[in-house]
Amino acid sequence: QVQLVESGGGLVQAGGSLRLSCAASGRTFSTYGMGWFRQAPGKEREFVGAITWSAGNTYYADSVKGRFTISRDKSKNTMYLQMNSLKPEETAVYYCAATEYELSVTKLYNYWGQGTQVTVSS
Repeated sequence: QVQLVESGGGLVQAGGSLRLSCAASGRTFSTYGMGWFRQAPGKEREFVGAITWSAGNTYYADSVKGRFTISRDKSKNTMYLQMNSLKPEETAVYYCAATEYELSVTKLYNYWGQGTQVTVSS
């Protein structure tokens, strides 16, 4: 079992920046990668980006490329999401998740955090 806890959400003005953290604990030895997802009010959950745990290879949704950066600190079992140039439409609950398999299929993510609210004001 893997436990994931997101933190760092809050209120930010349009064009501003925010950094989210996702701390993992438990039986993390089999984790292949971790990803970030978000869900805005009235919308379905959306893939934001992901990172392989070993090599640190990153993948991003087209909508956030060039503005968001995912990183991880293996010694702390923590993944980060640096968000720059935030837009009001990116207001959402942001979730982190872990997968034992591969990053591109949402249903293969085994564990999910509780989410952290990000609100971008105009």
